[in-house]
Amino acid sequence: MATTYLTRVFGTPTNGKKFTFSAWMKRSLFTGDQAFFSTGNSSDPITTFRWNSDGKIYLFYLSGGSMVWEFATNSFYRDGNGWYNVVIAFDSTESSAGDRLKLWVNGEQITTWSTEVNVSLDMTPTMNTAVRHDLGTNGSGGNYFTGLMSHVHFVDGTAYPASTFGSTDATTGEWKINTNPTVTYGDNGFFLLKNDASLTDQSGEGNNFTLGAGTITKTEDNPSDNFATLNPLANTSQTLSHGNTSGYGAVNKTYTATLGFQSGKYYWEAKCVTQNTYTMIVGITNETNLSNGAWTSSNVGSNANGWSYFLQSNADNGKSFTNNVLGSVYQTVSQGDILQIAVDADAGKIWWGVNGTWVNSGNPATGANAVYTNVSTDQILFPAYSAYDGVGGNPLISFNFGNGYFGTSAISSAGTNASNIGIFEYDVPTGYTALSTKGLNL
Repeated sequence: MATTYLTRVFGTPTNGKKFTFSAWMKRSLFTGDQAFFSTGNSSDPITTFRWNSDGKIYLFYLSGGSMVWEFATNSFYRDGNGWYNVVIAFDSTESSAGDRLKLWVNGEQITTWSTEVNVSLDMTPTMNTAVRHDLGTNGSGGNYFTGLMSHVHFVDGTAYPASTFGSTDATTGEWKINTNPTVTYGDNGFFLLKNDASLTDQSGEGNNFTLGAGTITKTEDNPSDNFATLNPLANTSQTLSHGNTSGYGAVNKTYTATLGFQSGKYYWEAKCVTQNTYTMIVGITNETNLSNGAWTSSNVGSNANGWSYFLQSNADNGKSFTNNVLGSVYQTVSQGDILQIAVDADAGKIWWGVNGTWVNSGNPATGANAVYTNVSTDQILFPAYSAYDGVGGNPLISFNFGNGYFGTSAISSAGTNASNIGIFEYDVPTGYTALSTKGLNL
């Protein structure tokens, strides 16, 4: 979601004094206040759950020009890599004021607040009453949520704890999703975005939403398998879009992905969306570049810790690039072409392909004819790119780390993929997989 939101006008509630909201969210950008669930519109009264511009979660009910209740966390939530499970349980009939609104983030209950104005006994806010409810905006066409949402539940008439929607993994200690929670949804309850981009309510209550504006896109990135994206905190001069899979920079720098790897074999794709004569390079960099700060002021491939391929429309198009040395032209790239990247981190090799054909007669599956055989084997490697000056604000490069999309455009034909992790335009070489949490643990 970017300027996208979903909307529905609720009916009469089962119990307007009790409800539960649970959603898994992966944040993309961190600018401005971002509402993820709200009621009403720009007029008073309004109930809003949002991420504040500073990264805090802020929950409030405004009526009569005054805050009736409001809560802001002490913690800041600025991770653009992982998924957050946010569970909010409201029950104004509770005798203790501190129990009338409860918040959990990834299974951990918030018990202290930077702002705390408690809910009064037996009060009914606008949320879960017969008014407009929106996912992804504040109801007045602003404060849009930027990121991904999955498994969004609303329960009318019951305040459930976070343990209904998730649990702690006994091995990893991480909070993991309960994909089929046992709940009684009530008259206004709904379950959206379970395994697709459908706006059809899957709770059985028939409370379907409609698309208020924008475009909603299905993604393989989900709470059970977290895929690599471009890192919004890696050089903030970049402009990202489409769930942090498309971008360009304001200056010549190296921009990296959120996930890295030190062993295994990985495959991903990058599309030349808007070609120009300025810097357009795709490749990998190692952790030395990140630790010594070289990535903040140089392009990927401009030193010995990066390996890349040129996509820009000048004399360097189609050349490989490492340690600031250009190779010969392998295969030129035109606007709309797709660059394939295969990295064997165990052997220290990298291959490039263009539109389904590996350059240099390469074969990642057999290990033959890699373009580079000197890739670091003792350091963490990160997908990276350098793309300068987005013409008209359009992205220059869009990555497919396995989501099956370049921006909002689905791939035209899915290639084979023996790992069954991710969807790509072309065949994934035998033995390779997508860069995701499941892929890293094969």
